[in-house]
Amino acid sequence: MTTTRYFIARFAQAFGIFRRNQRMGDAASEMHLLREAEAHLGREVWEKVDSIEKLSIEYWNLRKLTKEHETVSDRLAQCEKRLEAAHEERSNLLSSSPALQPELFEERLAVLAKLESLSHQRDEIVTNARGIRRIYDGLRIKLEILSRDQLTNSASSDDLEHVKRRLTELQQQFVGYKEARTTVGTEIEALEKTLDTIDVDLEAMRVERRVQASAAFQVIAEVNKEVSTYRAEIGLLDTRMRQLYSEIGRYVSRNAYIDKPCAETVQTQRPLVDVMRALRRSVALNHRLAGMS
Repeated sequence: MTTTRYFIARFAQAFGIFRRNQRMGDAASEMHLLREAEAHLGREVWEKVDSIEKLSIEYWNLRKLTKEHETVSDRLAQCEKRLEAAHEERSNLLSSSPALQPELFEERLAVLAKLESLSHQRDEIVTNARGIRRIYDGLRIKLEILSRDQLTNSASSDDLEHVKRRLTELQQQFVGYKEARTTVGTEIEALEKTLDTIDVDLEAMRVERRVQASAAFQVIAEVNKEVSTYRAEIGLLDTRMRQLYSEIGRYVSRNAYIDKPCAETVQTQRPLVDVMRALRRSVALNHRLAGMS
């Protein structure tokens, strides 16, 4: 609101044209901009107002709050680093391959492969032994029949001897298969025990990883509480510091034209001070037009 616009508005009011709501809205918007400008100005120049006696309490309070803000910010940064490390540890634990020890898993795979091979070998031995047993049972029946026929002189002694020799050979082969099956069974049993041991070790590792993950979750929860506390403290400090910035900015901007220390303080911010002066005048004029003063 400039002086010219003010007189135009006053002239319009003389003819019954009132825009009170608009004037109130304009004044509120300008006041908001003014408060923002005061806080910004105070933030920019507060370190230069130590020589202004009327702002000494604001200056020294800001010095104190700045130190506190730096301390809390450092603690917050440390907590955030700890939190980041805990999240990374948890992520690694949850997404890592179960093969925490590749050598152990390679050994397990080798044992499983050997077990599969021995199982096929045992099945083959059993199959061959059953075949031998079938042939043996058939020859035994044949021997019984030939023995009866010999009593009637219808079977030769050579046939009987051949069958007996064949039965002996089959019996020896069967015993060999039986021993082979026992040997393979012993190897399978030993490998199964080895596999059980490996599985116990792997389960222990899984339990340890779950314990580590649980510890990481606990650390995250604790550090999150600390982070929340420090952020709340920083929020309170920011609010208190902003209030002090505003008070400093308001004082030096109001007195920049009549007080030399204030003028020197805002020398680099003179354009902003001019804008703030214009805003104050505009707010006052809008209030006057709205009938508030």
